[in-house]
Amino acid sequence: MTLRELFAPFGPVAPELGVSGVTHDSRRVAPGYVFVALPGRRYDGHRFVPDAVKRGAVAVVGSRELEPGVFYLRLPEEELRPALARLAADFYRRPSEKLWVAGVTGTDGKTTTSFLLHHLLSESGRRAGMIGTVGYDVGEGLTFPEDHFTTPEAPEVQGLLARMVAGGLTHAVLEASSHALAQHRLDQVSFDLAVWTHLSPEHLDFHGTMEGYFRAKARLVESAPLAVLNTACPYAMKLAGRPHLSYGPGGDFELLQVEEEPGGLMLIFKSPAEKHRARLPMLGRYNAENALAAIAAAHAAGVSVAEAARALERFPGAPGRMQLVQTKPFRVVVDFAHTPKGLAATLAALRPTTQGRLIVVIGSAGERDPGKRAPLGRTAVKLADLAVFTEEDSRSEPVEEILAAMARGAREAGGREGRDYLLEPDRERAIALALELARPSDTVVLAGKGHERTLERADATLPWNEAALVHKLLAQR
Repeated sequence: MTLRELFAPFGPVAPELGVSGVTHDSRRVAPGYVFVALPGRRYDGHRFVPDAVKRGAVAVVGSRELEPGVFYLRLPEEELRPALARLAADFYRRPSEKLWVAGVTGTDGKTTTSFLLHHLLSESGRRAGMIGTVGYDVGEGLTFPEDHFTTPEAPEVQGLLARMVAGGLTHAVLEASSHALAQHRLDQVSFDLAVWTHLSPEHLDFHGTMEGYFRAKARLVESAPLAVLNTACPYAMKLAGRPHLSYGPGGDFELLQVEEEPGGLMLIFKSPAEKHRARLPMLGRYNAENALAAIAAAHAAGVSVAEAARALERFPGAPGRMQLVQTKPFRVVVDFAHTPKGLAATLAALRPTTQGRLIVVIGSAGERDPGKRAPLGRTAVKLADLAVFTEEDSRSEPVEEILAAMARGAREAGGREGRDYLLEPDRERAIALALELARPSDTVVLAGKGHERTLERADATLPWNEAALVHKLLAQR
């Protein structure tokens, strides 16, 4: 593709130069790249224009008055992110239009539902890829990049979709975060289906209000010709005027019975046509709801409900989502729950099958919504027998201040330090402490990190693998 072709939709006539890539990150610029200078909370991309040109950029897009020495397109600041999405999609020849694409959004349940849907599509013979919190699969197996977002920036999204097309894939499942939707990263993805799990307070430091958070998520449903909506979520029902399938109480797909067993869940549910029985090898009753959403989404893709129900039994699980690391003499579970509602669901799910004490290790991220720290502390001491409060990507914030807020919430719920909760700022030591305190028949749940492969501190980003760390600590014992 030439620069003239790429910039034709924007008006100015660009030179007939070859384009080799599009990026907003000057460190990724190589000869022939287009660099889009995005303003950010910490850094202004315009500062890195000279570096991008030095690395070989043939064009720059920005909102400041600049003379970079290469072709320059100046746009209003609010148009830069939409332009990045358009340039990336056009450079990769609009790959999403060659795939059936489902977007999955919601506060909790996105990852598990995405993995379930990917599994159901694959088991039905569709060649499906996936982009989400854990990583991505472009047909070559799951990859865990260290600098991965739930939903990457537009050039990465379009590049991964293009790799799926090149690899002969026909379907794709994307987790759609509220940040990505608000920041136009998915503007140029042609969605065939939007799946909505549910909405609860999260990322309000970014969106400001629940209405702002809802409006960001709603962009996905508004961009797709069909949606799968949760009847139990009032916010989802605000969008029920659009074409949709529903799941949940009174919905097109409805759970009639859920039985918890040591190895998973037995489900009886109805579809628009008939009743079905299925087995899901996952802990946690709430995962029955995620499975129902995935079945409805697979049905929208043309998979028969009976086939999807049978395929559930072969689901291998989602990394860091109720991941069972050890069963005896005490059970150890790694889970990504990091919101008060998510933590409550995890602890409530583990309580019925825990014969001894329920011990939770939990933190709260720095530079993220501080309003959830005290509620996390309250939830932990109310629903677990012992909580160990520790770091979770503290970044530039002092860990002690984060833990103090969690401890305040614990005290408000009647918790006492030393009896109901402990403070250990170092996460590895906190996990070791929980394992040392565990007795036969206890359950230790490590919450908040799940699948993540790094632990962010103010002075370092450490490689991290929670399940592997548990194996190491248990072996040392």
